[in-house]
Amino acid sequence: MLLTGADADHTVDWDFQVTAGRRAGEWSTIPTPSNWECHGFGSYHYGGDLVPAEKGNYRHRFTPPASWAGRRVFLVFEAAMTDADVRVNGVSAGPVHRGGFYRFRYDVTALLRLGEPNLLEVTVSKESADNSVNDAERRGDFWNFGGIFRPVSLEAYPAARIDQVAIDARADGTFAAHVTLAGVTAAAQLTAQLRRLDGTAVGGTFSVAVASGSTGATLTTTAAQPALWTAETPNLHRVELTLVSSAGAPLHSTVERFGFRTIEVRAGDGIYLNGRRIVLKGANRHTFWPTSGRASSPRLARLDIGLMKDMNMNAVRMSHYPPDAFFLDLCDELGLYVLDELTGWQHRYDEGVGAPLVKAMVERDVNHPSILFWDNGNEGGWNTALDDDFGQYDPQQRAVLHPWTTFGGIDTSHYQTYSSTASKVAGGTVFMPTEFLHGLYDGGAGAGLNDYWKLMGGSQRSAGGFIWALVDESVVRDDRGGALDTNGSRAPDGILGPYREKEGSFCTIKDIWSPVQPANSAYYDSVFPASFDKTVKLVNRYDFTNLRECRFAWRLLAFPLPGAGTGHQVLAQGQAAAPDVAPGATGAVTLDLPADWTGADALRLSVTDPTGRNITAWTWRIRKAPDFATRLVRPATTGSVTAAETAGEVTLVAGATRITISKAGGRLTGVRRGSSPVSLANGPAPAGGTATLTGFSHFRDGTGWVVQADYSGDLTSVRWRLDANGWLRLEYRYRATGDHDHLGVNFDYPEAGVRGLTWLGDGPYRVYKNRLRGVQPDVWHKPYNDTATGASGFAYPEFKGYHGRTCWAVLDTTEGAITMVAAEEGLYLRLFTPKVGPDPQNAVVTYPAGGISLLDGIAPIGTKFHGVAALGPESRPNAATGDYHRTVYFRFDA
Repeated sequence: MLLTGADADHTVDWDFQVTAGRRAGEWSTIPTPSNWECHGFGSYHYGGDLVPAEKGNYRHRFTPPASWAGRRVFLVFEAAMTDADVRVNGVSAGPVHRGGFYRFRYDVTALLRLGEPNLLEVTVSKESADNSVNDAERRGDFWNFGGIFRPVSLEAYPAARIDQVAIDARADGTFAAHVTLAGVTAAAQLTAQLRRLDGTAVGGTFSVAVASGSTGATLTTTAAQPALWTAETPNLHRVELTLVSSAGAPLHSTVERFGFRTIEVRAGDGIYLNGRRIVLKGANRHTFWPTSGRASSPRLARLDIGLMKDMNMNAVRMSHYPPDAFFLDLCDELGLYVLDELTGWQHRYDEGVGAPLVKAMVERDVNHPSILFWDNGNEGGWNTALDDDFGQYDPQQRAVLHPWTTFGGIDTSHYQTYSSTASKVAGGTVFMPTEFLHGLYDGGAGAGLNDYWKLMGGSQRSAGGFIWALVDESVVRDDRGGALDTNGSRAPDGILGPYREKEGSFCTIKDIWSPVQPANSAYYDSVFPASFDKTVKLVNRYDFTNLRECRFAWRLLAFPLPGAGTGHQVLAQGQAAAPDVAPGATGAVTLDLPADWTGADALRLSVTDPTGRNITAWTWRIRKAPDFATRLVRPATTGSVTAAETAGEVTLVAGATRITISKAGGRLTGVRRGSSPVSLANGPAPAGGTATLTGFSHFRDGTGWVVQADYSGDLTSVRWRLDANGWLRLEYRYRATGDHDHLGVNFDYPEAGVRGLTWLGDGPYRVYKNRLRGVQPDVWHKPYNDTATGASGFAYPEFKGYHGRTCWAVLDTTEGAITMVAAEEGLYLRLFTPKVGPDPQNAVVTYPAGGISLLDGIAPIGTKFHGVAALGPESRPNAATGDYHRTVYFRFDA
C-alpha cells in the first residue's frame, strides 16, 4: 500500500512545514516523494556548505485495510534525507534512521488501527545528528537536498514469512537462494520453481525442509544450459518461492528476478564475465533532474539508460550512493553493468552507523545481475572496517572496490594523465579508472578520449573506465527567477546538459565506443578513401555478439547547394549482408552499390544492434571540396570589374558588389552590397606570426580584377580577385614550422550581426583538435546562440567555435548572406570565441584573434584537472611542416 506517490512523476500531497529557509514555519502541502527545495521550501545547498538546522515536518493520514488483521505490517521508506524520526498515531515507530540514500523499515503492527484513519508524522533533518553521516553524505562534491524523496509504503505479511532472499546464480547453471525467514513456529517446507520471464519453467520444483523456529534456509538446484545474462544479452529469470505448512497449505509466496552469470576479477589479467574478458565503457551518474533534485522516476531512469546505450556505453557507476531500485531493474532489463556505491566522498561513515547502511544497500540490491561490484565510498571515503560486511549479505561475493585507489584486485585511480595511463595499462594490475577525463564545461569527456581509448580499449590489463560525468547538475532556482545554477564550476561536468541536451562529446563517445569499428584508420576520415572497392573492413569490439546479429544499411546521398535546404537527398539505399565476425575478430562487409554510385556526393553506412538501436554510422564524401567549389563558383563569361584607387585603398566594383582593400596592408577593409555595408574586414591576418607588406599591385584579369599583396614574415602572399559575377576569390600563402595552436588566417566581423549558419561540413557540433570524431558531413543549419557549455544558455549544438572540414558555409547576418567556399579539403571554419563558465581551470582552449578564421590547424581543449600537455598525441599543438596555400571564395548577397 503506497502512502506517497510511486515516484517523482506520480506524487501524493502530504502536509508539510519546513523550519528554516524559504516558507519557514508555514504549514502547507508538498508532493511526495520529492526534495523540499524543489518546491519552494528551505534553502539550496551544495556539498561543503554550512547548513542551518533545517528540518521538514510531514503529516499524512491513511487507513490500512481491516483485512490485514493477523498480519505483520511494516512501514517502509525507500529513502529520506537525512535523519528520519517517525511516529505513528503519536508513538515513535523506532530509532531515528540516519543516512539519506537507503531503504529502512519499522514494524508498526502494534501501532496501527486497522480499518480506521491513522496519523503518520515524520521529521526529516537535512543535517544528521551523526557527524560521520554529514561528512560522508553532506560534504561531498554534489548538491545536498532534504526530504522524503523516494516512496513510502505499508507492507503486510503473514506471521510466518519469507523476509529476504539473496541469490547466487552462476554461468554453469548452479543456483542457490539464501532465504531469511521469520515467524516460523512449526515445521514447514520451502519450495521453489525457476522460470524464464515468459513463464516457461526451467527444470522442476525443488525444496528444503524448514524446522520450527528456523530463521533461514538455502535452496539449490542446477539449470541445464540457461540463457546467460550479460549487458549485450540481458536474459533474465525469476524464482518463485513458497513457504508451505506441514499440511501443504501455502503460508507466504514471493518472486525474485535474477540472471545467471559469473563475474570474476582475474589478478593481473582482467575482468571476466561468464568466462569471457569484458571491457567496461561507462559514465558516472548522479540521480538528478533540475526541477526535482534527487527524486526520480522510471521514465527519467529509462531516459538516462537509453542515452548511455545510445553512446555505446555498457556500464554505469552510481555516484555516489545507491540509486532508486527501479533504475537497477532497468539496468537488468536493458543491459548495463553497474558499480553500486556506498556513500562517502573523501570522508567516511563511522562503523556503527555505516554497518547498517551496508546491510540495507546489499540486501536491497543483491539480486540484480547488472551489479558487478560494490564500491565502499569514493576517493578516501571508505571505512575499511566495512569491507568485509558486503560479503555477509552477498552470496555471490562480488569484489569490493575503493574508487580512487587499488583494492579488490583493480586499480581504479582517478584522472590519470596520458603517460601515466600508458604506464598503468602496461603494468601488472588490472586498471579501470572509476573517474577519468573530467568533463567540465566542454573539456574532457569526448575530448582526448580517442587517444586514451587506444590505450585503454586494447590493453590486456585494461578493464575500461568511467567518464566523469553523465549530466550537468544544474538546479532550477525559484529564488533566482528560475535560473539554472551549477554552483559555479563544481557541477557542470556532463556529457549531457541538465535536461539531457546532447553536448558535443555525446557523438564523439558514441563513435569511439561503437562496438563496430573500421579496421582501416582511413575510414575515420569523412573524405572517401581513394582505394574503395565496395568493401569495408571491420573490427568486432563486442564482448559477446557476433556481427551477423547486427544490421548493415547503406545510402547514397546528394547534398543541396546553398539556399536549397539542409540535410541530404537519398539517391539509393540498400541492405548489406551482415558478416560472420566473432567478438574480437576482423572481417568485412560488402556493399551492393549500383554501377553509378560514384555520381553521388556521399556514401553512408549505418549499423544497428540486435535490438534495433543505431550503434554507429559513417558518412564518407565521394565529392571533395574542389568538386563542390567547381559546382558553386562559376567563372563569369561576360561583364567586367572596375577599379578605383586612392592614396590608401583600392576599390573593386562588380555590379552591386564593392570590395575595398587597404594598400598599406593588403587586407579587406570594406564590403558593400549595393548601398548596404557588409562588415567583414581586417583580413586575412595571420592567425599566428607576422606579416610585413613588401609589395602591392592590382591589375585587370579577364572578366575580373586582381589585387596582389606580398609580405615578409609568416604570411607570404595574398591575392584577391573579384570576378564580374560577384565572386571574390582569396588566395593566400603562409609559412610555418614547429608547434602552433592555430594555422591559418583571421577576419573581423561583429558578432552582434550574426543570425545563423548553414554549412556543408562535419557537424552539427563544433570540434577541437582532440575531439574530431563523431561529427558527420552533411548540410547543417544552426541559429546563433551564446551558450557557455554547461554554465549558461544550454542551447546545443553551440554556435561558436571550430567547425571541421568545411566545404561551404553561408553566414546569415543582419547585413545579408556571406557565402564562403573552400577550394581545397580540410578547412576549419572558426566562428567567434565561445563564452566559458566561471573558473574553467584547465578546461580551456585557445582561439585566434578576430571573429572569423580560416584554419588548417586548430587547438585542443584541456580537462578540469589536466592541461593539454598532459593529454595524448591529439592534444599536442599542430606540428607545422612548411608552406601552406589555400583558396577561399566569398559572395555577398542581400
